[in-house]
Amino acid sequence: MVSLSDVKRFFRGYIAINEPMSKYTSMRVGGPADYYLEPADKLDLVEIVKYFQGNNFPYLMLGRGSNLLISDDGLRGAAINLEACLSNVRMEADLVIAEAGVHMAKFVDFCIQNGLAGVEMLAGIPGSVGGAIVMNAGSHGGETADHLVEVEVLRDGQVQVVKKAEAQFAYRQSSFARDIVLSASFRLSKGNKEELMSRRREFILKRNVTQPLNLPNSGSMFKNPPGTYAAKLIEQAGLKGKRVGNAQISEKHGNFIVNLGGARASDVMTLVDLARRTVHQNTGILLELEVKFVGFSNDVKREVA
Repeated sequence: MVSLSDVKRFFRGYIAINEPMSKYTSMRVGGPADYYLEPADKLDLVEIVKYFQGNNFPYLMLGRGSNLLISDDGLRGAAINLEACLSNVRMEADLVIAEAGVHMAKFVDFCIQNGLAGVEMLAGIPGSVGGAIVMNAGSHGGETADHLVEVEVLRDGQVQVVKKAEAQFAYRQSSFARDIVLSASFRLSKGNKEELMSRRREFILKRNVTQPLNLPNSGSMFKNPPGTYAAKLIEQAGLKGKRVGNAQISEKHGNFIVNLGGARASDVMTLVDLARRTVHQNTGILLELEVKFVGFSNDVKREVA
């Protein structure tokens, strides 16, 4: 059993009780977590995770809260936010070292400012470096793993370094789902700074035109099936603009569900189920989730998995 007084004896960061997760997810939905923690630094993070693991206490790692849907009931256990304690990006020799809580936009900007090419197409990804590595996030033909060298993780209570070849990267997945990513190193090629800045602007402008970035969302809800696009299948099913409560399948992009203001996770779940069932009935293709669902019953998870 976890004791808050025991935690306070060694944990140096910030702790809140019954903290609404809607404040920390890009969809802006989600009920309260029993405990919300912001570690002071990496050591503080490692120690609190070891404590929770030793006491079989559930916890969730938060970056920017994208690609994440937390239930209206919240989550039992702790939510640990990495942004405050793992937010550094730096050069070491010819490598870029980025900690897990670094925003992808900050990471891309750092690389461009140092005249390094290969990640500019990832500029619009809303998450953090750690989350992008775990799900091998990508955009415009590029993936997070493309220029990765190795990843520092907390695994089985120990800080370990995993080489890229051992990480089993594939489309929107890796072998880090059960680990806590702490940092990663990237080796990029030299590029022209002005050209890289221009390319980044082009990618961001395209995102602004095609995606509903003016409304809270979790990013792409479904993975693209082989040979086609989830957005195309949802649009062909006539579901763009479909609304349940204050959640809506975006009128701009079929693979985005947006929060029109005050949406509930249950509204989003209803739209997810509708999209999957309708596309499956029409095409025989069962859309696979890209967004992670947290705090829902196992029965609900099985229905949307």
